[in-house]
Amino acid sequence: MNEPVAPATQNTVWQDIKESLAGTDKDFTKGSIGRAILVLSIPMVLEMLMESVFAVVDIFFVSKLGPEAVATVGITESMLTIIYAVAIGFSMATTAVIARRYGEKDYDKAALSAVQAILVAIIASVPIGLLGAFFSKDLLHLMGATGDIITEFSIYTTIMFSTNVVIMLIFIINAIFRGTGDATISMRALWIANGINIVLDPILIFGFWIFPEMGIAGAATATSIGRGIGVAYQFYKLSGPNTRINISMQHLVARWDIMKNLVRVSLGGIGQFIIATSSWIGLVRIMAEFGSIALAGYTIAIRILIFSILPSWGMSNAAATLVGQNLGAGQPERAEKSTWISAGVNMVFLGIVGVIFFLFAESLVSIFTSDADVIDIGARSLKIMSYGYLAYAFGMVIIQAFNGAGDTKTPTIINFFCFWLLEIPLAYFLALEWGLNEEGVFYSIVVAEVALGIVGFILFKKGNWKQTKV
Repeated sequence: MNEPVAPATQNTVWQDIKESLAGTDKDFTKGSIGRAILVLSIPMVLEMLMESVFAVVDIFFVSKLGPEAVATVGITESMLTIIYAVAIGFSMATTAVIARRYGEKDYDKAALSAVQAILVAIIASVPIGLLGAFFSKDLLHLMGATGDIITEFSIYTTIMFSTNVVIMLIFIINAIFRGTGDATISMRALWIANGINIVLDPILIFGFWIFPEMGIAGAATATSIGRGIGVAYQFYKLSGPNTRINISMQHLVARWDIMKNLVRVSLGGIGQFIIATSSWIGLVRIMAEFGSIALAGYTIAIRILIFSILPSWGMSNAAATLVGQNLGAGQPERAEKSTWISAGVNMVFLGIVGVIFFLFAESLVSIFTSDADVIDIGARSLKIMSYGYLAYAFGMVIIQAFNGAGDTKTPTIINFFCFWLLEIPLAYFLALEWGLNEEGVFYSIVVAEVALGIVGFILFKKGNWKQTKV
């Protein structure tokens, strides 16, 4: 009796997978929520998977230059999190606004809003670029860096900050495509950008053929070139006819009212990510007290953590799109159900990853370094942080659901409580006052993420996000 159903179900799932990878015109405000999550999340997970590969590729090659080079990347990335905070926070607002317009079927307003988002991103990148171009050594010094990190490797920081416009644009334009439900283009843009980076990294770092040996500067150059080409591809698709959003000449105008609305919605998003990511700067500053070896081990562990969490973030992005579009279509209960299903799937995935990372921590860290002391620090960090993987999975979906609704204020409050009032003070006391040293920092991360999941669940259940206007 059941035999005819299974092939049909398999065919449907296979068709959904092919549709998600090829691009879709599916209306995500109707039909099966499970199928909607599948179609949206596959390209978003693959997009973030490539971004996570990028996160470890740089460290893999830079680690050949020594612990100080790895520490430079770690410190620079901790400062770049401020840029990521602005880019990701604004991208959350962009996705929320575009998804809401798309759910309302106001496609012209969606295209006009997309142009304003791009303009704001370009404007925001200018002062950040100037800061990095002229004050990179001072920034490293403020972060506790000494010796070769400042004298030999600061060029990495200079290049990464100076070219921050490509970071801004690749995040914002991908947010536009995700808001419309066209996640396939976002995936391809990241694959192009990071694929180029993977190829160029060893060539520019160590030199090959006509390319000189650039050392750590080569890593930064490869990253910027890759992202720049990814942005070029995004602009090409924005102006093409075969996407869910088409920008034409009539949309290329500055609309200050739309910009103001985007900035208003993004302030909470930027705030929440500045709070969250600046907490990582605080943790790096505490880790710097234990020297370059400890900082290098921590940096490698964090990159491995990012490798696993970024694909999971793709699932969260799918939830944000579904929440925004379904609220735009006047279906708040469908938006809520989409969130719970996404959270459950995410917890299963990251729960399995957490077990794997706990069991094979030393082997994973040893991929990036042969230094026994660095491996010891990195492995202990990875094992302890794996305790919080279920909380990471649940919390990121809930936060993204708030953002997809345009309620960026609530996650800001949650992040402020969990990261500034809890994580940083706890890390300081555990590591420096109570004698747990590096492990105090690792345990503080787990505690903060568990708290975030609990608080997020309580506030999401209250349902105030359903009345958010964007």
